[in-house]
Amino acid sequence: MSGFQQFWQQGDAITRGVALLLLLMSISAWVVIFWKGWLLRRVRTDIARAVAAFWAAPDLASGRERLVAFDREGVLEPLLSAATASPGANTLEARGHADSQLTRRLRDALHAVLAQLQYGQVLLASIGSTAPFIGLFGTVWGIYHALASISAGGSITIERVAGPVGEALVMTAAGLAVAIPAVLAYNIFGKRVGACEAELEGFAHDLREMITDSGAAEAAA
Repeated sequence: MSGFQQFWQQGDAITRGVALLLLLMSISAWVVIFWKGWLLRRVRTDIARAVAAFWAAPDLASGRERLVAFDREGVLEPLLSAATASPGANTLEARGHADSQLTRRLRDALHAVLAQLQYGQVLLASIGSTAPFIGLFGTVWGIYHALASISAGGSITIERVAGPVGEALVMTAAGLAVAIPAVLAYNIFGKRVGACEAELEGFAHDLREMITDSGAAEAAA
């Protein structure tokens, strides 16, 4: 019988529940890690290709078509739509200055896109911060349960204590094994999201300048 099987059979409902919780957290973390790694790689590639294609277009209509063709995750098109939208009539937004309206729409669109890119970060941060303590709780409870069982069985010797206590310490190692990849992935993805945010902010700024300059030129004409 392997150590894990013996630990599982000797453990109570709480010990098994902690082990299953750590397993679920590990699976969830790795699913998010693989998904976000794939997503952010696509987004960074799409931003570079779509922005270059947009500014190389001869007019706004063709530029939109090129941008949409490369923007597979839909992180740039909301900014372009916000820049070219018109406020509804008889609304508070329509009463503001045109530059203020444009800035507000671009800001709201940028926040929505960033929320899309940051999805899953909270889960990784939660797993990375709680998994070690859950594993430690499993270890403490396992040691208590093992000592209580040994005490009920008669005399306590170091040989009888070492085995169950060593098996209970595996829970702490399991908690760290779950937490470390989640923390590393959270930091790496945070850096990548920050890089995407800088590129999106630059694109939004350039859109604002283009729309503002076009409006000024039309007013002068």
